[in-house]
Amino acid sequence: MCGRYQFTQDSMELREIAERLDNAGKAFKTGEIFPTNTAPVLVSEGHGAKPEAYIWGFPHFKGNGVIINARSETAADKMMFRKPLLTGRCVVPTSGFFEWSQDGRKQKYLFRKPGVETLYLAGLFNCFRGENRYVILTTEANASISDIHNRMPVILQPEEIQSWLSNPDSVQPILDRTGIMLEHREVSGGA
Repeated sequence: MCGRYQFTQDSMELREIAERLDNAGKAFKTGEIFPTNTAPVLVSEGHGAKPEAYIWGFPHFKGNGVIINARSETAADKMMFRKPLLTGRCVVPTSGFFEWSQDGRKQKYLFRKPGVETLYLAGLFNCFRGENRYVILTTEANASISDIHNRMPVILQPEEIQSWLSNPDSVQPILDRTGIMLEHREVSGGA
């Protein structure tokens, strides 16, 4: 599960994404990103990636709320995610993501890649009633997260971004691998 994440402009990559969206007159949220916020994503453009501002969460098929994550193991089998997995892959640029302990304390943790200021998450997008929306793909947690939560986002290395966006042959190997090791620290703020 990935229920909140962070988009700050502390890194050169995230500053550049924000500046490109600002220059294009696109509004988006920074700081802690919640479901239904409009936030930056990267989508395929020719042989590159361009930033867009999309809404986090597909409308729930039962009419209430939004679906914010898609299980990588079953996305190809679910009608809601099958087409976006083929033609609507995106990248969610972040400063890190949040999880809460499942031990009853509900302690909030920020997860980041050691020594790196930008963490790229694999996502899917689709258009609903004229609005572009995205979800974050998740996978089984690795040892760096499993003591806090049983799921984690599918994380892309920077050199995988273009391949994820435009090469269908890269999708399954990325979804099948074990997630990269992360570091975490306790942060204040509740669920």
